Amino acid sequence: MPDPIVNRRPGKGPRAAEAIFDNTLRHLAERGYTGLTIEAVAQDSGVNKTTIYRWWPSKPALLRAALIHARVLDIGIPDTGSLRGDLIALTEQIIDLLTNGRTEPVARAMTSGTGLPDDELAALTRDFFADRFSREQPVFARATARGELAEDADPMLLLDLTAGAVWMRVLLRREPVPPDFARDVVDAVLPR
Repeated sequence: MPDPIVNRRPGKGPRAAEAIFDNTLRHLAERGYTGLTIEAVAQDSGVNKTTIYRWWPSKPALLRAALIHARVLDIGIPDTGSLRGDLIALTEQIIDLLTNGRTEPVARAMTSGTGLPDDELAALTRDFFADRFSREQPVFARATARGELAEDADPMLLLDLTAGAVWMRVLLRREPVPPDFARDVVDAVLPR
């Protein structure tokens, strides 16, 4: 599904886009996907619902834009000079996202789905992860150029193993994350 805000020039978009995205994510966390409505997001964002519909013609389009563009879910792409350092930094950011009181409920709601065969939320969550994976590609390109990563290495597998450990620990097991967890996970995953 095309994302209208991505196809526009930088600086274009509703002035209240960040408030709209934040309220969209808050409503997702509080009410789940089925309880998320454009009308409620518009009211809480202080805009008319036609403003939202002009930019995002449906609830899935709005939520997709919020998941991909909301600053609260953003992560920085590290460049520490080593694959190990970059993966530790990425994993630490994921830990922060999944343990932060503002973003943890959003992550939990993203993984809840509706259980229906045409689960829109699952598709939007896949879009979110695909976007993050594409943003993280420079980490692996630099590592390959430095000779730290084989040309045929699978970056998605490395991310699944490192980030997946965090998602499993925090969201599924609901266990605390030890202080050196990011380092320990990366050391367990990277070949020596």
